[in-house]
Amino acid sequence: MTGSLTEIAVGVMSTSDPIDKARRAHRMADAWRSGELTEISSVDLPLRPTRPRRPELRSPRDMPRRGKGGTRAGRIALLHALAHIELNAIDLACDIIARFAGADLPRSFRDDWVVVADEEAKHFELLCKRLVAHEVCYGDLAAHDGLWQAAERTADNLLARLAVVPLILEARGLDVTPAMIANLRSAGDAESADVLEIIYRDEIGHVEIGMRWFEHVCRTRGLAPVNTYHDLVRQHFRGRIKPPFNTEARRRAGFGPEFYEPLVTPE
Repeated sequence: MTGSLTEIAVGVMSTSDPIDKARRAHRMADAWRSGELTEISSVDLPLRPTRPRRPELRSPRDMPRRGKGGTRAGRIALLHALAHIELNAIDLACDIIARFAGADLPRSFRDDWVVVADEEAKHFELLCKRLVAHEVCYGDLAAHDGLWQAAERTADNLLARLAVVPLILEARGLDVTPAMIANLRSAGDAESADVLEIIYRDEIGHVEIGMRWFEHVCRTRGLAPVNTYHDLVRQHFRGRIKPPFNTEARRRAGFGPEFYEPLVTPE
């Protein structure tokens, strides 16, 4: 594999075919871990990752309310929505690798986000297999564009990116995934439930990575992590912070309630 890690990460983002994007993320991770990739270079990043013609992207408010997976149609809608999230997550991990390459951060920062990109690609592939088992392909349903909008709003601020993406969006996944798993098992779709179990375990690690680097950057800048988190969320996040929270999973990720409970907004 030729080029720098940052160039390869941009190449992943610029790949339109979803399956190829996931494979490129795996190859990037293998090359970085093996030492085949070693360099970090300055790169021009695309405003948005390259997307396939399908699925149709809509505003989050224009998407139908997703069911809990009790019916076949509900399970398909759930799996498709999750696959779309994981595809975006590949690009988000590659973006943080390339966008913040100039930051004064140790190699372990890149190590961690390469792992995240690799695991998000694995998640996307697993979910695509479950869609195929239901005779559907990724792209057959519409999807929302909210995740990349959050990335655009934090493009110039590493701490804001960490506060919003792993510590709000991925942490919310920890809150809702156990119920999804239970609903899928109740509906007799044990294979899909098993896939979500894998994703759930990995995502605890992703939130932990986000928390670790948020606190690291705060320390190096002489900032108080909790107060800084509150300020950044209020400035950069347009959604609601709402319970119920999976406090146990969040604690396993090092993400204590002092960070998020003061930010709860009423209905």
